[in-house]
Amino acid sequence: MTYTNPSQQKPRCVTVGKPLDTVTLLVKGQGVVFFDASGVCSLSFCDASGTPGLQVQFTETNVLAHLQPSNEPLVDSKNSKGIVKQRGAYYWFSLDAQNQRLFAGIGEARKETVIYTYQWPYSHTRKLFLESLVTVKCEALQVTRLLRDPITRNVPLLVKDTEELTMESVASNTVLPKANLSIVAQKLYDCIAGRQFVLDSPDFPQFSQAIEHSIRTPGKWCYERLKQKATEFDKDKPDEKETYLRITLGENNGESPGIPYVMEIWPVGHYSPIHNHAGASAIIRVLHGSIHVSLFPFLSGDELEPFATADFKQGDITWISPTLNQVHQLKNLDSNKDTCITIQCYMYKQNNTTHYDYFDYLDADGNKQQYEPDSDMDFLDFKKLMKKEWLEIKTPPSRYSWFC
Repeated sequence: MTYTNPSQQKPRCVTVGKPLDTVTLLVKGQGVVFFDASGVCSLSFCDASGTPGLQVQFTETNVLAHLQPSNEPLVDSKNSKGIVKQRGAYYWFSLDAQNQRLFAGIGEARKETVIYTYQWPYSHTRKLFLESLVTVKCEALQVTRLLRDPITRNVPLLVKDTEELTMESVASNTVLPKANLSIVAQKLYDCIAGRQFVLDSPDFPQFSQAIEHSIRTPGKWCYERLKQKATEFDKDKPDEKETYLRITLGENNGESPGIPYVMEIWPVGHYSPIHNHAGASAIIRVLHGSIHVSLFPFLSGDELEPFATADFKQGDITWISPTLNQVHQLKNLDSNKDTCITIQCYMYKQNNTTHYDYFDYLDADGNKQQYEPDSDMDFLDFKKLMKKEWLEIKTPPSRYSWFC
């Protein structure tokens, strides 16, 4: 079996680097247009002669779409949102000739962020009409990106390898096949998804217990290091709960923000600030305990609710792409009993020549700050230290005795 070389295919995503009055869809009659706007703006989808066939206007209260030249309104009675005042907001519009559907949204392009929907009953004539639309004229907005494919289904957060997929899981769209990840993300997945890639290895089966003990015991390394990090994300407002440990594997090879492989340790009740990931791809695997993830449509210092939340347990794997799942907050819920330990790995896309080396995050006042991914300790040194601390215990505690 052979696969088409990705370099020979039409690109799935194109960045628009300069202001343009007109852009061309990557495939006729379909795709997603991303844009920035600060006020009322409009998109006109046109045929090859430049004649408008569909006009879309974003106002401050809603999205208005009309067929042209009849000016027939395409109304979504549930739509009550358009241009918003939240800092960091950006917008998108999806045209789908095959399914004869329109979507508009704010932030990441996905069904969870949709603010406007219009669905036609199937008509072959209408399909041909929508397929005739090939360019987009822009007014009072700046197009930033084009996607080749329209928005259709929700995108699952849980990734499964080929051997774990069932017909039911694919049909119900509850998991994302590893093969559907980008080439970069597949590479990261393969590096950390193996059966031997575990925390409690045969040479130190009490590793997770030793970490738990170190976290809960004054004077031990994890306990003291977490206390030192209380001001890491806001020097003026210390928060001992907004801390976690970053144990790194290897060195920074120039392909990622910081060292690409990071074991993160999340005590119960601890959490991260809301942050993004420098436009990098990432794979996250839970090695111990469970983690609660809140996803946000964009990074904003203004009040913003997550569009989705999910919990991942030991063995689960989730993902981040340059355009999806980029902005999140992680928390080990207060209701959990175990420290959560994850392995996270990052890599820029091949065509990313910017290599922005920071994770942008929101401080306690909602201001955007830069965080340069660092290391609390090298993994091999950390494992030796945890072994040493564990062996110093005269009577090692039973697994959960310190929760009593």
